Amino acid sequence: MARVDTSTSMGTNLSASAPLDESELNALREQFPTLQQSVHGKPLIYFDNAATTQKPRAVIDALQQYYCNDNSNVHRGAHLLADRATQGFEEARIALAKYLNAEAAEQIIWTRGTTESINLVAQTWGRSQLSKGDEILVSAMEHHANIVPWQLLCEATGALLKVIPVSGDGELDLEVYANLLTRRPKLVAITHVSNALGTINPVKQLTEQAHAAGATVLIDGAQAMPHWQVDVQDIGCDFYAFSGHKMFGPTGIGALYGKRRLLEAMPPWHGGGEMIARVSFEKTTYNELPYKFEAGTPHIAGVIGLGAAVQWLNAQNREAFCRHEDSLLAYAHAQADDFKGITRIGRARHKAGVLSFLLNQSHPQDVGTLLDQQGIAVRTGHHCAMPIMDQYRIPGTVRASFAFYNTHQEVDALFRALHKVVSFL
Repeated sequence: MARVDTSTSMGTNLSASAPLDESELNALREQFPTLQQSVHGKPLIYFDNAATTQKPRAVIDALQQYYCNDNSNVHRGAHLLADRATQGFEEARIALAKYLNAEAAEQIIWTRGTTESINLVAQTWGRSQLSKGDEILVSAMEHHANIVPWQLLCEATGALLKVIPVSGDGELDLEVYANLLTRRPKLVAITHVSNALGTINPVKQLTEQAHAAGATVLIDGAQAMPHWQVDVQDIGCDFYAFSGHKMFGPTGIGALYGKRRLLEAMPPWHGGGEMIARVSFEKTTYNELPYKFEAGTPHIAGVIGLGAAVQWLNAQNREAFCRHEDSLLAYAHAQADDFKGITRIGRARHKAGVLSFLLNQSHPQDVGTLLDQQGIAVRTGHHCAMPIMDQYRIPGTVRASFAFYNTHQEVDALFRALHKVVSFL
Protein backbone atom coordinates (compact mmCIF):
# COMPACT_ATOMS: atom_id res chain seq x y z
CA MET A 1 0.00 0.00 0.00
CA ALA A 2 1.45 3.32 -1.03
CA ARG A 3 1.85 5.49 2.03
CA VAL A 4 4.19 8.14 3.33
CA ASP A 5 4.91 8.93 6.96
CA THR A 6 4.89 12.70 6.79
CA SER A 7 5.84 13.07 10.44
CA THR A 8 9.42 12.26 9.47
CA SER A 9 11.54 14.98 7.92
CA MET A 10 12.78 13.77 4.56
CA GLY A 11 15.90 14.97 2.82
CA THR A 12 15.92 16.42 -0.68
CA ASN A 13 18.24 13.84 -2.28
CA LEU A 14 15.63 11.11 -2.73
CA SER A 15 15.87 11.19 -6.51
CA ALA A 16 19.12 9.27 -6.22
CA SER A 17 17.33 6.35 -4.56
CA ALA A 18 14.15 6.16 -6.66
CA PRO A 19 12.81 2.56 -6.74
CA LEU A 20 12.41 2.75 -10.53
CA ASP A 21 15.60 3.64 -12.37
CA GLU A 22 15.73 5.97 -15.35
CA SER A 23 15.63 3.26 -18.00
CA GLU A 24 12.65 1.56 -16.33
CA LEU A 25 10.80 4.85 -16.09
CA ASN A 26 11.52 5.73 -19.71
CA ALA A 27 10.28 2.34 -20.90
CA LEU A 28 7.19 2.71 -18.73
CA ARG A 29 6.41 6.23 -19.93
CA GLU A 30 6.74 5.20 -23.57
CA GLN A 31 3.62 3.07 -23.09
CA PHE A 32 1.54 6.21 -22.41
CA PRO A 33 1.08 8.19 -25.64
CA THR A 34 -0.39 11.29 -23.97
CA LEU A 35 2.83 11.85 -22.06
CA GLN A 36 4.80 12.11 -25.31
CA GLN A 37 3.77 15.65 -26.19
CA SER A 38 4.46 19.30 -25.55
CA VAL A 39 2.02 21.97 -24.39
CA HIS A 40 2.71 25.67 -24.83
CA GLY A 41 6.09 24.70 -26.24
CA LYS A 42 7.09 22.76 -23.11
CA PRO A 43 7.25 19.00 -22.49
CA LEU A 44 4.06 17.96 -20.75
CA ILE A 45 4.34 17.28 -17.03
CA TYR A 46 1.09 15.65 -15.99
CA PHE A 47 0.31 16.08 -12.30
CA ASP A 48 -3.48 15.78 -12.50
CA ASN A 49 -3.72 12.04 -11.90
CA ALA A 50 -6.27 12.31 -9.09
CA ALA A 51 -8.69 13.77 -11.66
CA THR A 52 -7.97 11.13 -14.29
CA THR A 53 -5.02 8.90 -15.12
CA GLN A 54 -3.41 8.50 -18.52
CA LYS A 55 -4.01 5.32 -20.51
CA PRO A 56 -1.37 2.82 -21.61
CA ARG A 57 -1.23 1.76 -25.23
CA ALA A 58 -2.67 -1.64 -24.24
CA VAL A 59 -5.94 0.02 -23.20
CA ILE A 60 -6.11 2.21 -26.30
CA ASP A 61 -5.42 -0.81 -28.51
CA ALA A 62 -8.20 -2.79 -26.79
CA LEU A 63 -10.70 -0.01 -27.52
CA GLN A 64 -9.61 0.16 -31.13
CA GLN A 65 -9.74 -3.62 -31.47
CA TYR A 66 -13.32 -3.70 -30.22
CA TYR A 67 -14.58 -0.92 -32.47
CA CYS A 68 -12.67 -2.10 -35.54
CA ASN A 69 -13.38 -5.82 -35.28
CA ASP A 70 -15.94 -6.81 -32.65
CA ASN A 71 -18.39 -3.91 -32.51
CA SER A 72 -21.69 -5.52 -31.53
CA ASN A 73 -24.11 -5.66 -28.65
CA VAL A 74 -23.59 -8.25 -25.95
CA HIS A 75 -25.49 -11.29 -24.65
CA ARG A 76 -28.37 -11.45 -27.13
CA GLY A 77 -26.73 -11.79 -30.53
CA ALA A 78 -26.68 -14.97 -32.60
CA HIS A 79 -23.58 -14.15 -34.62
CA LEU A 80 -19.81 -14.20 -34.22
CA LEU A 81 -19.28 -10.51 -33.53
CA ALA A 82 -21.81 -10.61 -30.69
CA ASP A 83 -20.13 -13.73 -29.31
CA ARG A 84 -16.71 -12.05 -29.35
CA ALA A 85 -18.04 -8.85 -27.78
CA THR A 86 -19.83 -10.83 -25.07
CA GLN A 87 -16.74 -12.88 -24.35
CA GLY A 88 -14.57 -9.78 -23.94
CA PHE A 89 -17.24 -8.08 -21.83
CA GLU A 90 -17.61 -10.96 -19.37
CA GLU A 91 -13.90 -11.79 -19.29
CA ALA A 92 -13.34 -8.23 -18.09
CA ARG A 93 -15.80 -8.81 -15.23
CA ILE A 94 -14.00 -12.00 -14.24
CA ALA A 95 -10.60 -10.28 -14.40
CA LEU A 96 -11.78 -7.38 -12.25
CA ALA A 97 -13.35 -9.71 -9.69
CA LYS A 98 -10.06 -11.58 -9.34
CA TYR A 99 -8.16 -8.30 -9.17
CA LEU A 100 -10.32 -7.18 -6.22
CA ASN A 101 -10.38 -10.65 -4.66
CA ALA A 102 -14.17 -10.65 -4.88
CA GLU A 103 -15.85 -13.93 -4.05
CA ALA A 104 -17.50 -14.19 -7.49
CA ALA A 105 -17.68 -12.28 -10.77
CA GLU A 106 -21.43 -11.67 -10.44
CA GLN A 107 -20.69 -9.39 -7.48
CA ILE A 108 -19.20 -6.86 -9.91
CA ILE A 109 -21.86 -4.48 -11.24
CA TRP A 110 -20.90 -2.26 -14.18
CA THR A 111 -21.71 1.42 -13.71
CA ARG A 112 -20.54 4.70 -15.22
CA GLY A 113 -18.17 5.24 -12.30
CA THR A 114 -17.90 5.83 -8.57
CA THR A 115 -20.68 8.41 -8.53
CA GLU A 116 -23.23 6.12 -10.16
CA SER A 117 -22.12 3.20 -7.97
CA ILE A 118 -22.78 5.17 -4.80
CA ASN A 119 -26.11 6.44 -6.12
CA LEU A 120 -27.08 2.86 -6.98
CA VAL A 121 -26.55 1.80 -3.37
CA ALA A 122 -28.36 4.86 -2.04
CA GLN A 123 -31.39 4.36 -4.28
CA THR A 124 -31.69 0.59 -3.86
CA TRP A 125 -30.21 -0.60 -0.58
CA GLY A 126 -30.78 2.78 1.08
CA ARG A 127 -34.42 3.29 0.15
CA SER A 128 -35.28 -0.28 1.11
CA GLN A 129 -33.38 -0.32 4.42
CA LEU A 130 -33.49 3.17 5.93
CA SER A 131 -36.36 4.95 7.64
CA LYS A 132 -36.94 8.07 9.70
CA GLY A 133 -34.34 8.60 12.42
CA ASP A 134 -31.81 6.09 11.07
CA GLU A 135 -28.27 7.48 10.88
CA ILE A 136 -25.67 7.51 8.09
CA LEU A 137 -22.05 8.33 8.91
CA VAL A 138 -19.76 10.07 6.43
CA SER A 139 -16.51 11.92 7.04
CA ALA A 140 -15.72 15.60 6.64
CA MET A 141 -13.21 14.80 3.88
CA GLU A 142 -15.65 13.13 1.49
CA HIS A 143 -16.00 13.91 -2.20
CA HIS A 144 -19.41 15.34 -3.06
CA ALA A 145 -20.25 11.98 -4.67
CA ASN A 146 -20.18 10.42 -1.22
CA ILE A 147 -22.22 13.22 0.40
CA VAL A 148 -24.99 14.34 -1.93
CA PRO A 149 -26.54 10.89 -2.64
CA TRP A 150 -26.92 10.36 1.12
CA GLN A 151 -28.41 13.83 1.56
CA LEU A 152 -30.98 13.01 -1.11
CA LEU A 153 -31.68 9.71 0.62
CA CYS A 154 -32.11 11.45 3.97
CA GLU A 155 -34.58 13.90 2.43
CA ALA A 156 -36.57 11.01 1.00
CA THR A 157 -36.56 8.74 4.07
CA GLY A 158 -36.12 10.99 7.08
CA ALA A 159 -32.75 9.43 7.90
CA LEU A 160 -30.05 11.62 9.45
CA LEU A 161 -26.57 12.37 8.11
CA LYS A 162 -23.82 12.53 10.74
CA VAL A 163 -20.24 13.64 10.10
CA ILE A 164 -16.98 12.16 11.40
CA PRO A 165 -14.67 15.12 12.08
CA VAL A 166 -11.24 15.52 10.50
CA SER A 167 -8.23 16.99 12.31
CA GLY A 168 -6.19 19.91 11.07
CA ASP A 169 -3.63 17.41 9.75
CA GLY A 170 -6.33 15.77 7.66
CA GLU A 171 -6.90 12.62 9.70
CA LEU A 172 -10.17 11.15 10.91
CA ASP A 173 -11.03 11.67 14.56
CA LEU A 174 -11.27 8.00 15.48
CA GLU A 175 -12.43 8.72 19.02
CA VAL A 176 -15.45 10.65 17.74
CA TYR A 177 -16.04 7.90 15.18
CA ALA A 178 -16.20 5.31 17.96
CA ASN A 179 -18.64 7.50 19.87
CA LEU A 180 -20.85 7.95 16.80
CA LEU A 181 -20.96 4.18 16.37
CA THR A 182 -22.55 3.81 19.82
CA ARG A 183 -25.67 5.36 18.24
CA ARG A 184 -25.77 2.27 15.99
CA PRO A 185 -25.91 3.91 12.56
CA LYS A 186 -27.30 1.90 9.67
CA LEU A 187 -24.55 2.89 7.23
CA VAL A 188 -20.95 4.09 7.25
CA ALA A 189 -19.90 5.55 3.88
CA ILE A 190 -16.29 6.64 3.79
CA THR A 191 -13.50 7.32 1.34
CA HIS A 192 -10.49 5.02 1.16
CA VAL A 193 -8.24 7.91 0.06
CA SER A 194 -9.09 11.61 0.15
CA ASN A 195 -8.93 13.15 -3.30
CA ALA A 196 -8.31 16.62 -1.79
CA LEU A 197 -5.79 15.75 0.92
CA GLY A 198 -4.33 12.37 -0.04
CA THR A 199 -5.16 10.91 3.39
CA ILE A 200 -5.30 7.11 3.46
CA ASN A 201 -8.03 6.05 5.87
CA PRO A 202 -7.73 2.79 7.86
CA VAL A 203 -10.73 1.28 6.12
CA LYS A 204 -10.25 -2.25 7.43
CA GLN A 205 -10.31 -1.00 11.02
CA LEU A 206 -13.22 1.34 10.29
CA THR A 207 -15.17 -1.51 8.72
CA GLU A 208 -14.57 -3.88 11.63
CA GLN A 209 -15.76 -1.22 14.10
CA ALA A 210 -18.82 -0.42 11.99
CA HIS A 211 -19.81 -4.06 11.65
CA ALA A 212 -19.46 -4.52 15.40
CA ALA A 213 -22.02 -1.73 15.76
CA GLY A 214 -24.34 -3.38 13.24
CA ALA A 215 -23.68 -0.94 10.37
CA THR A 216 -23.32 -1.65 6.66
CA VAL A 217 -20.14 -0.20 5.10
CA LEU A 218 -19.59 1.41 1.72
CA ILE A 219 -16.07 2.45 0.67
CA ASP A 220 -15.42 5.09 -2.00
CA GLY A 221 -12.36 3.57 -3.60
CA ALA A 222 -11.90 5.96 -6.52
CA GLN A 223 -8.57 7.33 -5.27
CA ALA A 224 -7.20 4.05 -3.89
CA MET A 225 -7.46 1.93 -7.04
CA PRO A 226 -4.69 3.79 -8.96
CA HIS A 227 -2.14 3.29 -6.19
CA TRP A 228 -2.33 -0.33 -5.08
CA GLN A 229 -4.32 -3.52 -5.51
CA VAL A 230 -7.39 -3.48 -3.27
CA ASP A 231 -8.60 -6.67 -1.53
CA VAL A 232 -12.29 -6.29 -0.71
CA GLN A 233 -12.42 -9.49 1.33
CA ASP A 234 -9.51 -8.36 3.47
CA ILE A 235 -11.18 -4.99 4.08
CA GLY A 236 -14.48 -6.74 4.76
CA CYS A 237 -16.62 -3.91 3.39
CA ASP A 238 -20.13 -4.51 2.11
CA PHE A 239 -19.79 -2.24 -0.94
CA TYR A 240 -16.74 -0.87 -2.77
CA ALA A 241 -17.22 1.75 -5.50
CA PHE A 242 -14.65 2.94 -8.05
CA SER A 243 -14.04 4.38 -11.52
CA GLY A 244 -12.13 2.96 -14.47
CA HIS A 245 -10.59 6.24 -15.58
CA LYS A 246 -8.82 6.65 -12.22
CA MET A 247 -7.07 3.28 -12.70
CA PHE A 248 -5.67 3.80 -16.22
CA GLY A 249 -8.84 2.64 -17.98
CA PRO A 250 -11.44 4.48 -20.08
CA THR A 251 -13.78 7.20 -18.91
CA GLY A 252 -17.48 6.52 -18.44
CA ILE A 253 -17.01 3.08 -16.90
CA GLY A 254 -16.74 1.95 -13.31
CA ALA A 255 -18.03 -0.73 -11.02
CA LEU A 256 -19.67 -1.53 -7.73
CA TYR A 257 -18.58 -4.54 -5.71
CA GLY A 258 -21.21 -5.76 -3.27
CA LYS A 259 -21.67 -8.70 -0.98
CA ARG A 260 -23.97 -11.21 -2.60
CA ARG A 261 -26.62 -11.33 0.15
CA LEU A 262 -27.04 -7.56 -0.07
CA LEU A 263 -27.11 -7.40 -3.87
CA GLU A 264 -29.66 -10.21 -4.08
CA ALA A 265 -31.95 -8.47 -1.59
CA MET A 266 -31.69 -5.05 -3.24
CA PRO A 267 -34.39 -4.03 -5.75
CA PRO A 268 -33.36 -2.95 -9.25
CA TRP A 269 -32.69 0.72 -9.86
CA HIS A 270 -33.03 1.24 -13.63
CA GLY A 271 -35.65 -0.63 -15.62
CA GLY A 272 -35.38 -1.81 -19.21
CA GLY A 273 -33.76 -4.45 -21.33
CA GLU A 274 -31.20 -6.93 -19.97
CA MET A 275 -32.24 -6.52 -16.32
CA ILE A 276 -35.32 -8.70 -16.82
CA ALA A 277 -36.03 -12.43 -16.99
CA ARG A 278 -39.62 -12.08 -18.22
CA VAL A 279 -41.89 -9.11 -18.91
CA SER A 280 -45.66 -9.05 -19.17
CA PHE A 281 -48.17 -6.27 -18.54
CA GLU A 282 -49.22 -8.09 -15.41
CA LYS A 283 -45.78 -8.68 -13.87
CA THR A 284 -42.05 -8.42 -14.59
CA THR A 285 -39.55 -10.90 -13.21
CA TYR A 286 -36.03 -9.50 -12.77
CA ASN A 287 -32.82 -11.05 -13.97
CA GLU A 288 -30.21 -12.67 -11.75
CA LEU A 289 -26.99 -10.99 -10.59
CA PRO A 290 -25.28 -9.00 -11.93
CA TYR A 291 -27.68 -8.23 -14.77
CA LYS A 292 -30.63 -6.97 -12.72
CA PHE A 293 -28.60 -3.80 -12.11
CA GLU A 294 -27.39 -3.40 -15.72
CA ALA A 295 -30.37 -2.14 -17.70
CA GLY A 296 -29.90 -1.27 -21.37
CA THR A 297 -26.90 -1.44 -23.63
CA PRO A 298 -23.81 -1.05 -21.46
CA HIS A 299 -20.57 0.79 -22.19
CA ILE A 300 -19.15 -2.31 -23.87
CA ALA A 301 -15.96 -0.72 -25.14
CA GLY A 302 -15.37 0.85 -21.74
CA VAL A 303 -15.73 -2.51 -20.00
CA ILE A 304 -13.31 -4.15 -22.42
CA GLY A 305 -10.90 -1.24 -22.02
CA LEU A 306 -11.09 -1.53 -18.23
CA GLY A 307 -10.41 -5.24 -18.54
CA ALA A 308 -7.32 -4.39 -20.57
CA ALA A 309 -6.23 -1.94 -17.85
CA VAL A 310 -6.56 -4.69 -15.23
CA GLN A 311 -4.53 -7.08 -17.37
CA TRP A 312 -1.87 -4.41 -17.87
CA LEU A 313 -1.70 -3.67 -14.14
CA ASN A 314 -1.44 -7.38 -13.35
CA ALA A 315 1.66 -7.55 -15.53
CA GLN A 316 3.44 -4.74 -13.66
CA ASN A 317 5.61 -4.70 -10.54
CA ARG A 318 3.07 -2.94 -8.33
CA GLU A 319 5.32 -3.01 -5.26
CA ALA A 320 7.99 -1.09 -7.16
CA PHE A 321 5.34 1.34 -8.38
CA CYS A 322 4.19 1.92 -4.79
CA ARG A 323 7.72 2.54 -3.58
CA HIS A 324 8.29 4.93 -6.45
CA GLU A 325 5.12 6.88 -5.68
CA ASP A 326 6.05 7.03 -1.98
CA SER A 327 9.43 8.42 -2.94
CA LEU A 328 7.88 11.02 -5.26
CA LEU A 329 5.47 12.21 -2.59
CA ALA A 330 8.12 12.42 0.13
CA TYR A 331 10.38 14.31 -2.26
CA ALA A 332 7.61 16.76 -3.13
CA HIS A 333 6.72 17.23 0.56
CA ALA A 334 10.33 18.01 1.40
CA GLN A 335 10.60 20.58 -1.38
CA ALA A 336 7.28 22.15 -0.40
CA ASP A 337 8.34 22.46 3.22
CA ASP A 338 11.56 24.19 2.13
CA PHE A 339 9.71 26.56 -0.20
CA LYS A 340 9.00 29.92 1.38
CA GLY A 341 5.36 30.87 0.86
CA ILE A 342 3.88 27.38 0.38
CA THR A 343 1.25 26.18 2.83
CA ARG A 344 0.61 22.46 2.60
CA ILE A 345 -3.02 21.42 3.15
CA GLY A 346 -3.23 17.92 4.58
CA ARG A 347 -0.39 16.50 6.66
CA ALA A 348 -1.76 13.08 7.52
CA ARG A 349 0.77 10.45 8.54
CA HIS A 350 -0.38 8.07 5.82
CA LYS A 351 -0.94 9.54 2.38
CA ALA A 352 -1.23 8.58 -1.26
CA GLY A 353 0.19 10.74 -4.05
CA VAL A 354 -1.44 14.14 -3.46
CA LEU A 355 0.35 17.42 -2.73
CA SER A 356 -2.34 19.98 -1.99
CA PHE A 357 -1.11 23.50 -1.24
CA LEU A 358 -1.54 27.25 -1.35
CA LEU A 359 1.11 29.66 -2.61
CA ASN A 360 1.39 32.90 -0.64
CA GLN A 361 -1.84 34.85 -1.02
CA SER A 362 -2.28 33.85 -4.68
CA HIS A 363 -5.55 32.42 -5.92
CA PRO A 364 -5.14 28.73 -6.82
CA GLN A 365 -6.60 29.32 -10.30
CA ASP A 366 -3.92 31.92 -11.06
CA VAL A 367 -1.18 29.54 -9.94
CA GLY A 368 -2.61 26.71 -12.03
CA THR A 369 -2.86 28.89 -15.13
CA LEU A 370 0.76 30.02 -14.82
CA LEU A 371 1.94 26.45 -14.27
CA ASP A 372 0.04 25.38 -17.39
CA GLN A 373 1.96 27.98 -19.40
CA GLN A 374 5.10 26.15 -18.31
CA GLY A 375 3.74 22.77 -19.41
CA ILE A 376 2.66 21.55 -15.97
CA ALA A 377 -0.88 20.23 -15.55
CA VAL A 378 -2.32 20.49 -12.03
CA ARG A 379 -5.84 20.77 -10.65
CA THR A 380 -7.12 23.84 -8.80
CA GLY A 381 -10.28 24.58 -6.82
CA HIS A 382 -12.23 22.75 -4.15
CA HIS A 383 -11.82 19.33 -5.83
CA CYS A 384 -15.51 18.49 -5.24
CA ALA A 385 -14.76 18.48 -1.52
CA MET A 386 -16.19 21.79 -0.40
CA PRO A 387 -16.88 20.80 3.25
CA ILE A 388 -13.20 20.09 3.97
CA MET A 389 -12.21 23.32 2.22
CA ASP A 390 -14.70 25.16 4.41
CA GLN A 391 -13.10 23.56 7.47
CA TYR A 392 -9.72 24.98 6.43
CA ARG A 393 -11.44 28.29 5.58
CA ILE A 394 -10.02 28.34 2.08
CA PRO A 395 -11.74 28.45 -1.33
CA GLY A 396 -9.60 25.64 -2.71
CA THR A 397 -6.03 24.50 -3.27
CA VAL A 398 -3.51 23.77 -5.98
CA ARG A 399 -3.30 19.99 -6.24
CA ALA A 400 -0.39 18.13 -7.78
CA SER A 401 -1.22 14.43 -7.86
CA PHE A 402 1.27 11.76 -8.80
CA ALA A 403 1.28 8.41 -10.58
CA PHE A 404 3.99 5.82 -11.09
CA TYR A 405 4.93 7.29 -14.48
CA ASN A 406 5.92 10.62 -12.93
CA THR A 407 9.57 11.36 -12.15
CA HIS A 408 11.61 13.16 -9.54
CA GLN A 409 12.87 15.42 -12.30
CA GLU A 410 9.28 16.46 -12.97
CA VAL A 411 8.88 17.33 -9.29
CA ASP A 412 12.01 19.48 -9.57
CA ALA A 413 10.47 21.18 -12.60
CA LEU A 414 7.28 21.88 -10.64
CA PHE A 415 9.15 23.77 -7.96
CA ARG A 416 11.29 25.65 -10.47
CA ALA A 417 8.06 26.69 -12.13
CA LEU A 418 6.59 27.76 -8.78
CA HIS A 419 9.59 30.04 -8.22
CA LYS A 420 8.73 31.71 -11.54
CA VAL A 421 5.08 31.97 -10.51
CA VAL A 422 6.12 33.73 -7.28
CA SER A 423 8.21 36.24 -9.21
CA PHE A 424 5.32 36.91 -11.61
CA LEU A 425 2.63 37.26 -8.97
